[in-house]
Amino acid sequence: MTTVQREVSAEQARQVAEAARESEWRKPSFGKQLFLGRLRMDLIHPWPQPAPDPDAEQFLATLGEYVGTEVDGAAIERDARIPDEVFHGLADLGAFGMKIDPAYGGLGLSHLDYCRALTLAGSVSPAIGALLSAHQSIGVPQPLKLFGTTEQKQTFLPRLAAGEVSAFLLTEPDVGSDPARMGATATPVDGGYRLNGVKLWATNGTVATLLVVMAMVPKGEGRRGGITAFVVEGDAEGVTVENRNAFLGLRGLENSVTRFHDVFVPADNVIGGEGQGLKIALSTLNTGRLSLPAMCVGAAKWCLAVARGWSQERVQWGRPVGQHEAVATKIAFIAATAYGMESMLDLCCMLADDDRNDFRIEAALVKLYGSELAWQVADELVQIRGGRGYESADSLAARGEKAIGVEQILRDLRINRIFEGSTEIMHLFIAREAVDQHLSVAGALIDPKSSVGAKGKALLRATGFYARWLPTLAAGRGTFGGYRRFGPLAKHVRWAERAARRLARNTFQGMARWQGRLEHRQAFLGRIVDIGAELFAIAAVCSRATASGRPEERELADLFCHQARGRIVILEHALWNNTDAADVALARAVLAGHHTTLEQGIIPPPDQGEWVSTWTPGPSTTPTDARRRIPPH
Repeated sequence: MTTVQREVSAEQARQVAEAARESEWRKPSFGKQLFLGRLRMDLIHPWPQPAPDPDAEQFLATLGEYVGTEVDGAAIERDARIPDEVFHGLADLGAFGMKIDPAYGGLGLSHLDYCRALTLAGSVSPAIGALLSAHQSIGVPQPLKLFGTTEQKQTFLPRLAAGEVSAFLLTEPDVGSDPARMGATATPVDGGYRLNGVKLWATNGTVATLLVVMAMVPKGEGRRGGITAFVVEGDAEGVTVENRNAFLGLRGLENSVTRFHDVFVPADNVIGGEGQGLKIALSTLNTGRLSLPAMCVGAAKWCLAVARGWSQERVQWGRPVGQHEAVATKIAFIAATAYGMESMLDLCCMLADDDRNDFRIEAALVKLYGSELAWQVADELVQIRGGRGYESADSLAARGEKAIGVEQILRDLRINRIFEGSTEIMHLFIAREAVDQHLSVAGALIDPKSSVGAKGKALLRATGFYARWLPTLAAGRGTFGGYRRFGPLAKHVRWAERAARRLARNTFQGMARWQGRLEHRQAFLGRIVDIGAELFAIAAVCSRATASGRPEERELADLFCHQARGRIVILEHALWNNTDAADVALARAVLAGHHTTLEQGIIPPPDQGEWVSTWTPGPSTTPTDARRRIPPH
């Protein structure tokens, strides 16, 4: 057998990614305007006020009571397993159908209430939050909601709402964020397709009975081909769960390596048509990404509760540790950050619910921001707790102290900077959207493959656009004392408006300086995106705190804005004052083996096995199937 590995060039990989992205902007976008130097507060303020939903409130209350009294998060961590009875209990509550329309047996919750539910469940066991999120944010329900036929919805959604579990299978042993190299294939046959391939890191893969699988369909006469999404029965002949993967955190996660060998998939199980797989995946993630920061918000709130209780009780040098400035600043950071993250998430959810704005950039920003800041929050809590922060909950309980698993929350949160798009990939994804307007008017000018004629037309478009746009970056409402309706927080909104114009000028300067090479200046683009995320956060908290009118919220918002502004100042300085070029040069030298003497004096890491595992098509050779089936309730 030969190893399956598609070799593609950088240009081919870029073309596949470009073909999958949504290229049109049919609705207003706060994020898009922000990166163009326009702080469009009118798109997010007044703060949205969704209508009360008594059924959703009742569900949240019931869910809270269930997970708070019937779910043992410590046992899930200790046993690395969510008990069967917890699956049954969640199914009885309807938790597996939170995002499924009531017409198909689901609860039909709004994005806001769905994320509130994930925050609640994840605060007891992050593994349960991940289970529910992967099942309906990126699993079968969401792709079918967006792209499925009526028949597909009628066939599959009632099963999932009743408690069957779904999973999303895109990643392969040698394919992550570069799907152009995908090795899984779906060959057309009479009545459907034959699916072959191996998928890695399928969250819920060991327990899922329905799968969304991405595979490459070969082009042919009358066939578009390309990466295509399929609904596959988890128990179909030829499906083998070869391994349950174990991780640093989220020990209750049911995550698999799954092999497909000549698995027949009916033609009716294609979602959205051949070649639409990546577009479906990206569209699914626009809202699916909101589930991850929901659990980050829950973690930040949990960290705040622990920090408050501990810092009031623990006495050092004659007073509670929380009264010492070194600890007080950490508590303030945790509190302000929890408020900022929650404000961004709630705003994104309500933008998704009202369906009037394009929120793809905002959803990506809150995923990026939430995962990075939540990790910092947990790290600060470890420091506040000292040795007890590094100690396991069971060890603490064994000597009669509160079983507070701070080290667990740190481990559980770490994956969020990788899940559903790593921080580095999110930087590039958002940066591509941020410069979309520039590429649409001037892309041919910086593309070395463009013809002379294309460059001439682009020059005319660019001249007209920049003649109108550049003067708007010189002054704005933040220059002339606007935004008075935000009261005491107006100073922060004015500062953010001015910073947004600086952001746009810096982006333009980067494009002018590096032109087509800008895509390789990934550290620069990452800082641009991080500044945009901080500005979005400032705008969100100012809108929310102003709408609430509560002094305590204004206090949180004011501190958060000061902290965010401080981070922006550092990022702006680093745009043009950094060691990026030297870093790249040294990294190349390291990779070329020029500094191996630095590795001397240690016992080298193990050398057995492959850095990236390879696979060959064919039946599974593993002696046992690692799938787990929840017995009927």
